[in-house]
Amino acid sequence: MTTAAADLTKGFVTPPKPSPGDRIAIVSPSRGLPELFPQPYELGLERLRTDFGLEPVEYPGTRKLAVSPQQRADDLHAAFSDRSVKAVMATIGGDDQITVLPLLDRALLRANPKPFFGYSDNTNLLAYLWSTGIVGYHGASVMLELGRPGAMAPLTAESLRAALFTTGPYELRPAARFTDVNRPWQDPRTFESEPETEPGGGWTWHRPERVVEGRSWGGELVILSWLLAADREIAPDLTAYDGCVLFLETSEELPSATEVFRILRTMGERGLLARFSALLMGRAKAWSFERPQDAAAKARHAEEQRQAVLRALADYAPDMMAVFDVDLGHTDPQVVIPYGGAVRVDGPARRITVTY
Repeated sequence: MTTAAADLTKGFVTPPKPSPGDRIAIVSPSRGLPELFPQPYELGLERLRTDFGLEPVEYPGTRKLAVSPQQRADDLHAAFSDRSVKAVMATIGGDDQITVLPLLDRALLRANPKPFFGYSDNTNLLAYLWSTGIVGYHGASVMLELGRPGAMAPLTAESLRAALFTTGPYELRPAARFTDVNRPWQDPRTFESEPETEPGGGWTWHRPERVVEGRSWGGELVILSWLLAADREIAPDLTAYDGCVLFLETSEELPSATEVFRILRTMGERGLLARFSALLMGRAKAWSFERPQDAAAKARHAEEQRQAVLRALADYAPDMMAVFDVDLGHTDPQVVIPYGGAVRVDGPARRITVTY
């Protein structure tokens, strides 16, 4: 880590990285979907072994769908406290991880910091680790990124490998091609070929006159709205976010532009939004099994979401730099964003560098 990056994360612990041959804990802090869909899960485990050289370790709730919040908390405690385990990764997301947070032992996690990888509903745990002073990693789940049909997306694999095994700067780059269309896991034919993709189109920059560096915070937007509503894992002193780089993304629930604006408005009214120095906005997920939109509808959804974000920035953070269509969320490929780590956003050069 460079001196500048170390200064940005002062007070935070960056957990030691695993090495090939080490053990990695596989947990289901949200939904235990491996019970319903074993094929992408087993594929993800196999790639952890063969492509990354890590040995997965499972827990009582990892493969079970109906697991209480207490059992999920117990699995996390076991994973973090086991000294033979060098990293922790979520199987997938869900929608109720917020109920697990009050059951976690903050002192135990602080005494046993480990790299945690997850996103979507795992925004809850990443925010918890942030407020505990531990750097986490937003991105990479066993069933989705590692269990991708055909092969892992090269950009995903490169970013995950760097985040898992290296320490230092890593320059992000836009995906040349992407997809946000999923195929049904219950159909064995899904795993016979790679997903079809479309041109990525590059990043879109807003107010790129400056270079900013800050510690990262954010995640899935709707999950953050729940944390705001429950007043959990939001620093009581908002100066903790001064100069930080905000990153946001949206899920397969496809929140409307109106909802996106209202959540950002809430952050603005709370005095939170203006604290950040820059925003990295993930490429909009615009397709789901419930709403299988065509190309025109997807483009409209993404543009409406972008305009909602710009409207909120105009109202509450008019000087903030923003970058849209960063591949950090529910689309494929996906890059890993350090959560609490240093991020440099160079507007004039149109470059984004994270520190793993």
